[in-house]
Amino acid sequence: MQLEHSLISRIVPSLDESAMAAARERQSTLTKPPGSLGRLEELSIQLAGIFHSPGPTIEDKVILTMAGDHGVVAEGVSAFPQEITAQMVGNILNGGAAINVLARHAGARVVVVDMGVSCDLDPTPGLVDKKIGHGTQNLAHGAAMTRREAVEALKAGADVAEAELERGLDILAVGEMGIGNTTPSTAIASAMMGRPPEEIAGRGTGLDDNGLDRKIGTIKKGLAVNQPDPTDAVDVLAKVGGFEIGGMAGAILAAAIHGRPVMLDGFIATAAAMISIGLAPTIQPYLIAGHLSNERGHRMMLDWLDLDPLLDLGMRLGEGTGAALGFSLAEAACKTLNEMATFAEAGLSGGESTTA
Repeated sequence: MQLEHSLISRIVPSLDESAMAAARERQSTLTKPPGSLGRLEELSIQLAGIFHSPGPTIEDKVILTMAGDHGVVAEGVSAFPQEITAQMVGNILNGGAAINVLARHAGARVVVVDMGVSCDLDPTPGLVDKKIGHGTQNLAHGAAMTRREAVEALKAGADVAEAELERGLDILAVGEMGIGNTTPSTAIASAMMGRPPEEIAGRGTGLDDNGLDRKIGTIKKGLAVNQPDPTDAVDVLAKVGGFEIGGMAGAILAAAIHGRPVMLDGFIATAAAMISIGLAPTIQPYLIAGHLSNERGHRMMLDWLDLDPLLDLGMRLGEGTGAALGFSLAEAACKTLNEMATFAEAGLSGGESTTA
């Protein structure tokens, strides 16, 4: 089936090298030792290339929190019951979750997307219904979803992102809510990187040692049963993924295709990015890792994507929380580039020879 190519066949624009060169040159003239703002300087140059502007600005910030349930929870891979997913979706919609607090702090909008919660949710302002099914199948016993469902999830996520782009989105963040979703995320990472699950799997919502061993065994069983093809990202998503992971992957693709930066959240969002990169490697320059999750394999996954996280705060909540904090740094990067005085403007001497 070639349906997925309708999304990934579109050309991903290259970063604007002239805008990046101009931003780099301005950074060298600002009233500071060269390179002294570290990652903020690098980020400002990347954003200049993405926005095709030597003076990029960020105003409209959107966090897509994709929600979905997982049949593999039946294997005892989570410390929390599945009904928590729907309850937490309600909490986010009511503005009481961590993502709401950090989004308000960052001046961002939160859009919640039902990609596959196990129950039917009442229509609520701020909730987008893109439900593919009432949770995935148990990946330990067969494919998590059909290939058609995987493609539908990708397209649904892309549609949500494109709707936000029409509203003026400047930068997109992807996050999630779904009990048990570190298990399919680990399976995706293991399949894509060819690394054993025990090198990647973490404790998720707080598993004890026995629970972690059970989780690793379940992932190994799922990989053996399904044999996902790492050269076919849709196959990996279908066999061991999740509806919300597919939605995030589709949203990432859509944002990059339309020339917008994507701020990744943690472990699960990074698994979605791995699916996106598997489908369209040229989107990589549009990705920004908001933070390093406390989940065991996250650093390995970021290395595979060639991404260096902006923050390392020991977080592992999900929802888009780490990405929301990353928004603040992206804005700071743009503002320091645009608003700092140059040595000439400040009437200072020695700019060319100043060192750290």
